[in-house]
Amino acid sequence: MNLYIRREASKLWKRLCSEITTEIGLLAENWKYLLAGLLCQYIHGLAARGVHYIHRPGPTLQDSGFFVLPELGQDKGYISETVFTCVFVSFFLWTFHPFIVKSKKIYTVLIWCRVLAFLVACQFLRVITFYSTQLPGPNYHCREGSELARLPKPHNVLEVLLLNFPRGVIYGCGDLIFSSHMIFTLVFVRTYQKYGSKRFIKLLGWVIAILQSLLIIASRKHYTVDVVVAWYTVNLVVFFLDNKLPELPDRTMVLLPVISKDRTKEENPKLLNGNSVDPADWRPRAQVNGKDSSGGHTDNNTNGA
Repeated sequence: MNLYIRREASKLWKRLCSEITTEIGLLAENWKYLLAGLLCQYIHGLAARGVHYIHRPGPTLQDSGFFVLPELGQDKGYISETVFTCVFVSFFLWTFHPFIVKSKKIYTVLIWCRVLAFLVACQFLRVITFYSTQLPGPNYHCREGSELARLPKPHNVLEVLLLNFPRGVIYGCGDLIFSSHMIFTLVFVRTYQKYGSKRFIKLLGWVIAILQSLLIIASRKHYTVDVVVAWYTVNLVVFFLDNKLPELPDRTMVLLPVISKDRTKEENPKLLNGNSVDPADWRPRAQVNGKDSSGGHTDNNTNGA
């Protein structure tokens, strides 16, 4: 038993070291994109902080979602935040699964470059919308009479730049028209839909996204229009960018020689003797039951192989 554990631990360690080496190489090539994406996340937070200074509380707008969905109440606002935290943490951990899981389809660095590109594009549109039109926030701390509904003038620049994290993020007002939580949720769900492997988790992801939408409205954190706009805009942005960005390399592809029928008899002895064929003939092909999709067959009954 101890021997088996040591052997498996050794395999895991070798796999981890190999993956770290690969990801470091990708990080050296793509660190600029990751840094730019993280910087844009900060700029988005800075914009949301800035619009809070110009927020003016007022009567809550008429909203059909508020009439249909029962109000959870101020003391149950943590429910939607808990659901979002679970989605965020789960997706974050999944992007690092290639370091420990044997069957892997993605590279961590490349998948985050893609995800950050989606987030930046959606958040750029979000910033434009809530600076174009300021609406009275429906959240409890954004209503008239609340001390947090309007921020006093900052005493210095650092007060704005530091964002008062995390309190300034949780108790923000004025960043409406889009739901920030739905941007992250939908980007994560769509990314797993394409690059994930578990069908049940894909279905569960969409169910959670719908549940998150309803919880946001029931918690009165956003108007229904904020959630609706996020649903169709995020999907359109991701669809458009996904077609424009270069496709991620598929780690499950196996390089097998493609041999035409006319060259099968000529090349098979070379392969059996350990000689390679022309490199130009190597292409990614799928292998099924000992046969390649090009029509060539592997002879399993050769003598003296």
